[in-house]
Amino acid sequence: MAAKLIDGRTVAKEYKEKLALRAQALVESGVTPHLAVVLVGENPASQVYVRNKENACIKAGIRSTVIRLEESCTQAALEETVEKLNADQSVHGILVQLPLPRHLDEARVLRLIDPDKDVDGFHAMNSGRLMNGQKGFVPCTPLGVMELLRAYDIPVEGRHAVVIGRSNIVGKPQAMLLLHANATVTVCHSRTQNLAEITRQADILVAAVGRAGFVTADMVKPGAAVIDVGINRVDGKIVGDVDFEAVSEVAGYLTPVPGGVGQMTIAMLLANTLDAAERCGR
Repeated sequence: MAAKLIDGRTVAKEYKEKLALRAQALVESGVTPHLAVVLVGENPASQVYVRNKENACIKAGIRSTVIRLEESCTQAALEETVEKLNADQSVHGILVQLPLPRHLDEARVLRLIDPDKDVDGFHAMNSGRLMNGQKGFVPCTPLGVMELLRAYDIPVEGRHAVVIGRSNIVGKPQAMLLLHANATVTVCHSRTQNLAEITRQADILVAAVGRAGFVTADMVKPGAAVIDVGINRVDGKIVGDVDFEAVSEVAGYLTPVPGGVGQMTIAMLLANTLDAAERCGR
């Protein structure tokens, strides 16, 4: 029996409609939610991502400002831009589009962002808040995964969740969110031995390794919910980390790529921006 597809487009559309109502309420109360995005250089993928974020903001009623800096931008100039946004009380959310050109220090720039405006959830303070179960901004992709599980009534509490990948952007925060939802969590990575043996124990399997077709059918427990976070370009097509056709014959639930988790990432960015604006408006 083929897996049930988790339709990120539909879930994201419904979620954004609710966000638009929240944005409208804020505007009526005198607060215009405002997201500022800093884009350095001409990376084609980054250009597309920023344009999608900008369009999503407009549709949701969120003010969007894109600050474009030259590829040759200096570290000092980029940091000055971030500091100005930190000081601008009209800006509620700040996002520095990654990756940055190689001559720039990403970690240092991310540390400069005001944690209360860090709607990407990458600042160490927000990572610490997540670790401690405190309120703070959470990276958008892991947050979107949790929303998809909720939308499809996929039980998390008491289940065994396996996350393949340990990045600060997806893998680690995903594991923490699942743990806070009372799952038993295993994190696997490039040095994990007997990987397939571990993944076959997963009721929920999250693939975030950045390798096309990495998760094969023999790695999946029959009936498991498989969440594909990967975005890989192969022969001009966008594919995930999961061998979609083969795994769909084994899994109980499966996210497509495109049309799955990626749709939720921007929705969660908007939600984080509104959270920041609502705190400011109190």
